[in-house]
Parts: sequence; structure tokens; C-alpha cells
Amino acid sequence: MKIADSVKTLIENNPEMTELPSLAEVMRQHGVSRGVAIRAYGVLRREGLAEPAPGERWRVVRAEARIDRRPLHERLAEVISTDGLQPGEAFPSASSLAERFGVSRPTVTKALDKLEAAGVLAGGGQGKVRTVRAVPMREERS
Repeated sequence: MKIADSVKTLIENNPEMTELPSLAEVMRQHGVSRGVAIRAYGVLRREGLAEPAPGERWRVVRAEARIDRRPLHERLAEVISTDGLQPGEAFPSASSLAERFGVSRPTVTKALDKLEAAGVLAGGGQGKVRTVRAVPMREERS
């Protein structure tokens, strides 16, 4: 509870904070095990102050903030319409998408593989450029 209270104070004192400190940082700062740090974050989750984000750090939940909680592959499919891409055009690289969405490159690669399997993207693989195969319709994305 002391660790959860410490992180809660950090959240309250920093209104721009969007991510919680990493578990490693909490472990080092408080001299506790990973399990204790995870339990502290569980307390914050139950209180509605934080939530885990797959492939990312834990996020701070704020009532006024709107967070896109859709799976990454759905958000990546939306890049096609957002960036005005047409079939045959190059899709952004995994590295640029990882930076754009704030996730790791392997996480992006898994999401891109799902889009390839769905027939939205073509190509890919090491050193190859992925291209748009089809522009997904709203019904296809849902």
C-alpha cells in the first residue's frame, strides 16, 4: 500500500503524466520485488487510476483523457485511411509505426502480420516493403 500511495501521489502531482514508472524503476526506488511492484499497480488498477496496456507500460487513467483502447492491428488498419493510402502504395515501416504508436517494434510486427493474414497488407518480411492490398471498410475493421 505504501508503494501504491507513493505512485498515487506522483500521479496527482504530475497532471501531464500518462505512463506509470516501469516496474524496474519501482523495484529499484523502493527496494522491493517484482511481485510487490505488480501488486501495488494492481491496487492502482482497482482504484481506477491505472490500467495495463498490452505491449506498453501501464497507463494513467484520467477522467478527462480519451485513450484509444482498440487492438493495435485495428489502429494500424486505420492508418491507411488516415494517411490516404491506396492499394499498391507502401505502408509505413514497423519502426516508424512503433514510434508513432509508442509500442515496441515486435508488437507492431505481430499486428502487421494480422493485417497481412486478413488481406489488408501484402509483402513484408526482412528488408521488404509492405504495401496496401485493400482499403479496409469500417465493417471489416470491427
